[in-house]
Amino acid sequence: MSHVGAIRSLAESLTALGEDLDLGIALFIEGEEEWASQSFGNFLRENRELLAADAIIVADSGNWDLNTPALTVALRGAVAFNLKIETLDRASHSGMFGGAVPDAMLATVRLLDTMWDANGAVAVEGLRDADLTVPNYSEARLREETGLLEGVSPIGTGEILSRIWAKPSISITGIDAPDIANASNTLIPSTRVRISARIAPGQEPAEAFEAFKRHLQARAPFGAKLTFEDGDFGQAFQVDTSGWAVAEVRQAMADAWEREPVDISVGGSIPFIAELVEEFPKQRSWLRVSKIPMGGRTARMSHFTWRRSANHCSRRRCF
Repeated sequence: MSHVGAIRSLAESLTALGEDLDLGIALFIEGEEEWASQSFGNFLRENRELLAADAIIVADSGNWDLNTPALTVALRGAVAFNLKIETLDRASHSGMFGGAVPDAMLATVRLLDTMWDANGAVAVEGLRDADLTVPNYSEARLREETGLLEGVSPIGTGEILSRIWAKPSISITGIDAPDIANASNTLIPSTRVRISARIAPGQEPAEAFEAFKRHLQARAPFGAKLTFEDGDFGQAFQVDTSGWAVAEVRQAMADAWEREPVDISVGGSIPFIAELVEEFPKQRSWLRVSKIPMGGRTARMSHFTWRRSANHCSRRRCF
């Protein structure tokens, strides 16, 4: 609502001065991000003339902290796919054949483990890093913002924010296998896993997907049969910060917050950014500005007071 509030505040201020807003604004709310924004491309093509603008602002990012604004200058891309692992053509009793033939869960555990090194850093050949400058970010802050349990260590190598912003990461977000309630003394013939990865700015999702295929196929334990389903891709993004609008927004943020904004690269990916770039290839003023503080904890978000929301309105009005 801070965006609407900023526009309303600007219009009211100009009206009080007897001036006209004299500014065209196309405002739309996109709600398909978690579904890969699958209809967004058609929406852009059908409404291209209406949406064409001097500057395009995507207001879906985080502040550096509760009192410091931020401008997102890069985003990691995304690659997600399902992988089926098979070792048997039927289930067998573990008491009869366990220890002589591999079940699919054994193959799955050993295969998935090959994607990380001993430090938890990604070990898939062909996944690249990006050369990004990152601000200081302490392990203590990482622990507080993520809820990392005492005694559990962070993973990866290098600066913490370079791991989140400039390097690939891999998560296993789902497994199809018998649950504990239905577990039996059975050698499982097949499993299916969901592999979700973030890739560094500058790498194409299709290229990264092929790197996954090569890595996993070369390391299938016991000759397990692997089947890859089609991948879901999200394009990485990097802002050209030389545009006039970037300078204007930086100054507006500094005026409203009384401190300089921090350039951040968030960590997530927004699939429709690439489609905006494709539909408006000559548009150089791409801006991603903050809405909430960095860190996903509800406790931190609860401190995002109306005073800070007013700062949001103020800087958008300045811009």
